[in-house]
Amino acid sequence: MAPVPMPSALTFELLGKCSVTKARAATLILPHGPVPLPIFMPVATQASLKGLTPEQLEDQGCKLCLNNTYHLGLKPGQATLDAIGGAHKFQSWPHNILTDSGGFQMVSLLKLAKVTEEGVQFLSPHDGTPMLLTPEHSISLQNSIGSDIIMQLDDVIATTSPDLARMTEAMERSVRWLDRCIQAHKYPERQNLFCIIQGGLDLDLRRRCTAEMVARGTPGIAIGGLSGGEEKDAYCKVVDTCTGLLPEKKPRYVMGVGYPEDLVVSVALGADMFDCVWPTRTARFGNAITHQGVLNLRNAAYAEDFGPIEDGCECICCRSQEIGGLGITRAYIYHVTAKETVGAHLLTMHNVYYQLNLMKRVREAIMEDRYPAFLRKFFRQLHDDKSKYPNWAVDALRGVGVDLMSD
Repeated sequence: MAPVPMPSALTFELLGKCSVTKARAATLILPHGPVPLPIFMPVATQASLKGLTPEQLEDQGCKLCLNNTYHLGLKPGQATLDAIGGAHKFQSWPHNILTDSGGFQMVSLLKLAKVTEEGVQFLSPHDGTPMLLTPEHSISLQNSIGSDIIMQLDDVIATTSPDLARMTEAMERSVRWLDRCIQAHKYPERQNLFCIIQGGLDLDLRRRCTAEMVARGTPGIAIGGLSGGEEKDAYCKVVDTCTGLLPEKKPRYVMGVGYPEDLVVSVALGADMFDCVWPTRTARFGNAITHQGVLNLRNAAYAEDFGPIEDGCECICCRSQEIGGLGITRAYIYHVTAKETVGAHLLTMHNVYYQLNLMKRVREAIMEDRYPAFLRKFFRQLHDDKSKYPNWAVDALRGVGVDLMSD
């Protein structure tokens, strides 16, 4: 007997579809307000986007950001979150929050002891004692955080692993853990639990997992276990395969993806939601994201460049003072980026704006059914010669009806 669909605390309104690709435009209505899709979600790991106040993040147009369950579970801890009434109040954020399950950080940051059927056993970062994260504890922490979207605990292994038996085990365990997460979830009427499709790069495993996850009826669905060093063409095949099997009226979240070319291609393959620390992390190294690619403003070539970070950018840093901006120049960023935190702060604002604005332009192009033309212009701006177009992007887009190499 198929499981009964879960209660949902979201509404998914499909507003437009590309007539060529699988791209969709929608509005996702969550407990803390509507969110335009497709969307890029900035990552505020410790309930803070590094270098930005909540008001500054809001000013970039952000309606949905990430918090990290694992880090918030360690500090401030579950008792503090319960006492204040959740992460929205704790970080003065009036909009929506998505939390990961905590499992991935334990794999990526800590020396992993082992994964058992009970949960993820690992060593404490404080005193080295064994700790255990179970599906039940992950959901309990996320219930205390009060995030609008919560993620199941899944068994994550690197997509590059050659061990098919272990990959199969991880996929099947992720399904069993989802069932435990559903049982443990205390507030399905106000927090949306998303399942996570696993299966590595094996398309048959991904198909099996997708069928199992869809049957559980969660309000939204994530494609996990990617952005782990796999080849981009393999990544695209997984996303394309999974989205082709997913219900049309639910949001689709590809976890951990954030380079601009990844975003625009993944949207064409039918995905709606993305997150990545890259735009904020790269800002701290003096890198600015632009339509022509990434500029390293620590380079001495910018020492006397008095133009904005990016010509035509409408972010508060790039806008002139005459029209209410800060009028920040490349020369100023060069001057402060290595020695003053304000350099990273300003570039973070610019980079987050770039990513959010890119998704806004993507959405408009889909709504006006001109997404193939948008894709051609995007890659023309990024690369001055078609011979420089990444083969994986050309092949993936050709698979959904867009030939970047034709005029």
